[in-house]
Amino acid sequence: MLRTSVSLAVLASLSTASVVAQTPAAPVGKPTAAQADAFVAKAEEQLAALSLPVNRINWVQATYINDDTDALASKANGDQTAIQVKLANDAARYATAAGLSADTRRKLDLLRNGITLPAADTPGAAEALATLTTRMSSAYGKGKGTLDGKPINGSDIEAAMGEMRDPAKLKEMWVSWHDNVGAPMRADYAKMTVAANAGAKGLGYADVGAMWRAGYDMSPDAFAAETDRIWKEVEPLYLALHTYVRWKLNAKYGDAVQPKTGPIRSDLLGNMWAQEWGNIYDIVAPAGAGDLGFDTGDLLKAKNYDAVRMVKQGEAFYSSLGFQPLPETFWQRSQIVKPADRDVICHASAWDVDNADDIRIKMCTKVNGDDFVTIHHELGHNYYQRAYKQQPFLYKNGANDGFHEAIGDTVALSITPDYLVKIGLLDQAKVPGADKDIGLLLRQAMDKVAFLPFGLLIDKWRWQVFSGQIPAGQYQAGWDKLRLQYQGVAPPVARDETQFDPGAKYHVPAGVPYTRYFLARVLQFQFYQAACKQSGWTGPLHRCSFYGNKEVGQRLNAMLAMGQSKPWPDALQAFTGTREMSGKALIAYFAPLKTWLDQQNKGKPTGW
Repeated sequence: MLRTSVSLAVLASLSTASVVAQTPAAPVGKPTAAQADAFVAKAEEQLAALSLPVNRINWVQATYINDDTDALASKANGDQTAIQVKLANDAARYATAAGLSADTRRKLDLLRNGITLPAADTPGAAEALATLTTRMSSAYGKGKGTLDGKPINGSDIEAAMGEMRDPAKLKEMWVSWHDNVGAPMRADYAKMTVAANAGAKGLGYADVGAMWRAGYDMSPDAFAAETDRIWKEVEPLYLALHTYVRWKLNAKYGDAVQPKTGPIRSDLLGNMWAQEWGNIYDIVAPAGAGDLGFDTGDLLKAKNYDAVRMVKQGEAFYSSLGFQPLPETFWQRSQIVKPADRDVICHASAWDVDNADDIRIKMCTKVNGDDFVTIHHELGHNYYQRAYKQQPFLYKNGANDGFHEAIGDTVALSITPDYLVKIGLLDQAKVPGADKDIGLLLRQAMDKVAFLPFGLLIDKWRWQVFSGQIPAGQYQAGWDKLRLQYQGVAPPVARDETQFDPGAKYHVPAGVPYTRYFLARVLQFQFYQAACKQSGWTGPLHRCSFYGNKEVGQRLNAMLAMGQSKPWPDALQAFTGTREMSGKALIAYFAPLKTWLDQQNKGKPTGW
């Protein structure tokens, strides 16, 4: 996850009123193009200067949660939202000027659309909204479930649900986490929805969901249609995987736990949210071809890797492409392991604190294969941030937010047996042969393909909440309906409207848009396919590793350096040669698996 560096931030030591007083003056009468240029220049200068303090405050709050840091974050983020709202409203007025340059028009649009959760342009509205969002985010970070009746934090539940196979214990952890973390924030989420919608309407959007969808160089409706188009491309592969996994879970647990038909019980899938299923690969592995011959986590432990060494190895991949080493401050200031003495937000994220060189990651790293992949992902954000640091402030971002999430995942796709051999983790003699390809692909699909509907439905739920299609009295029912419709999963126990299961997923209380992750799952395969072609790879796509290829690194960095200065199709074309996001590269990657799954699923019911 990216902790975005394009923070339209304010000095925590200043009051909202004094900060707003420093913003560029609103236009009087019909603005001119020259006035709009001056407004944008002044806004960028101010925002760049003010970004550092709020980033530092949010870092401290995320890595040292207590009442004082919560209060500081609420104040800073409230002031931040207040100035964002004023600049966004002024930008909308300047956008009416005739003869605007393409650059100024783009920056005005980014100012208007650059607020994730806007507040109304009224006294106290921004502070009230920030208090709600900080309180929910903090509650998530401090949240606990239970295992055998004893408290257990979220990070440990994630690990335990990936390892345990006792359905009673899985149910306990799932229910306790969702009840203890999600349900208590339901009222705050409803208040936040009303407050943020008021802000979005003040900026000229129908609601917050429409505002989010407007950030993709197309209309909100066109973007929603684009995500539906991509989903239809990949849905048949997901259905085939779902059918196969349900059959295997039924064979493991029996009809009383997992029936042969209908949805899959969500707590059986090795993940707290059933978003990725790779942790239960041992249950679904194909007979005779499922043993891949190695486990990345075991390899790391055998070579005495600790968390810092894992990050060093991630850095080495990017260095092999020609990227410069991470700055020394990265190692001094990052949170790589969970502190033993305090509450922190363990959800992995990458930070660009000063919009230049103070880049960091925040993780509670464990020595396992999942976190090895996550490290490569998070560092992708950091290298992207550094690549566009010469851009003007408003362009210091990914071409779209899906790009930012996809870069590290593109690199992580190169964590192949060949790569593991090159870095000394795997012996050449133990590299799985072609007869293991189905196992390799199935293990990948259990994460990459299984995630696709989840990546889509999180924001579909929020879009419907913000639009009023899902009213406050139907939050849980609306959530369960979408989970069933897209994922084909169901909770282990009946849920009612006293619950708020969406709140048990970090991005919902934290107000982080989620469609970026769906797009990233698609874009990473487009980027990966392009990189493999550039490197001259001619073998099976899923065995390609472009580790060490500096030509790929140069072309990749050229795209990253564009930041958000151009519409995303321009950036996509610069690296891949196409202007359309598509699931076709993902389908090509998993084509052998799809053929195999269809053979395994003959005679078995598909869907739910």
